[in-house]
Amino acid sequence: MSEAIKNQKIASQEPFIFDNNWGTWGRLPQDANQLTTTNADGEPVVPLTEEQKFIFDTQGWLVIPGLLNEIDLKEMREFCYQLVNDQDSLPVHQRTPIAGPLEKLVDHPVVVGFCNEFLAYPALSSEDYYGFRFETSFLLYRQKGMGNFGPHNGNGIWRLPGNSHIYRNIPGKGYSGLTRVVWELNPVNKFEGGTLFVNGSHKAAYKLPESIRQMDSSLWDSYECPAGSVVFFSEATTHSAQPWQNESIDRIPIFNQYNSIGSRFHWWEPPSELLDQMPPKRQSLFRQAYSEGANTDLSTQNLFRRPIG
Repeated sequence: MSEAIKNQKIASQEPFIFDNNWGTWGRLPQDANQLTTTNADGEPVVPLTEEQKFIFDTQGWLVIPGLLNEIDLKEMREFCYQLVNDQDSLPVHQRTPIAGPLEKLVDHPVVVGFCNEFLAYPALSSEDYYGFRFETSFLLYRQKGMGNFGPHNGNGIWRLPGNSHIYRNIPGKGYSGLTRVVWELNPVNKFEGGTLFVNGSHKAAYKLPESIRQMDSSLWDSYECPAGSVVFFSEATTHSAQPWQNESIDRIPIFNQYNSIGSRFHWWEPPSELLDQMPPKRQSLFRQAYSEGANTDLSTQNLFRRPIG
């Protein structure tokens, strides 16, 4: 096969994988080539635009502003304040930032669209379950002065096998490994407390310079966004918290994390009672890391067994 034909196939919009046997590669069987098109609530998945894919691939992070309406935001903020200030008033299984009105954020149509592009494994994806996993979640509540500067991560293309903090790409396709999705429930002004990033550091071949140890280094970038915005970033991107600067409004972000179907970094589980109440498709986000033929749990094997022939 000529190099031009190979590059054309790789750059196509079809999922690209190496098979287990002899490095065979090419098209998946038609019935396996099915990334989910709706979320657990039946809402159509929103694919990333070409510009959004390019920005995330080159920067290592992406902001999509203003996805949530004010009615939902009000309810979500009230629930967050209840988690922070009056957790005992909630049932035990609701004391988590993936419960109550926040539950629908875990498979928001835009989040599924992102994960389909940068995380999903097509052969284990369908209209019944997602081809990626949910790793962990926390609520990061901050008033003025709260938060500490502490740069970490970077160089994801060169991480060793077994490390989830990776970034991989081939022409026309990127893979983000361990990925953070941040829902900002209040407005954020640039360099006033939102997450900091070193652009492109997820692909860096060189050690990051000592200047990033200073918060005023020109290498740091950040964002501003209205309430209800979402921030995606590869955990392989060098990033840091910074002290919150706004006196009149708190920072209330939900930090959700996703991973590939076959990897796990955090040992975190949602409350079983909450999980049981979720639609089956949403439940599939919280399955164990899957490696075909390696799992011994019968229900897991049955859920993801591919048809023979």
